[in-house]
Amino acid sequence: MDILFNILLFLHLVGFAALFGGAFVQMKGPNRVINPAIFHGALTQLVTGILLVGVKEMGDIGNPVNNIKIGAKLLVLIAIFVMVFINRKKDNVPAGQFWAIFALTLINAGIAVFW
Repeated sequence: MDILFNILLFLHLVGFAALFGGAFVQMKGPNRVINPAIFHGALTQLVTGILLVGVKEMGDIGNPVNNIKIGAKLLVLIAIFVMVFINRKKDNVPAGQFWAIFALTLINAGIAVFW
């Protein structure tokens, strides 16, 4: 179980890197779009996050699951994923939604680290 958990955690971090990096490279651009890195990063984070909680609940890995923290992270990630999914085919993402995706990504990482 530990190996599976560590693989999922690694993939979860790769998803964060893709989501954040995909948004970061478009910060200065005049036309911001949802590139494949953003879309696949958000999807990877969602799937691996759910699997991480399931594996941790099934096995005896570290501390018990903090369901309130996981619920908060899931709500933030669902908000990110909905905005990414809705805007993925548009030629230009509205500035407010782009910055919301960027900020919520950082907030989600902050919740993971500081809570």
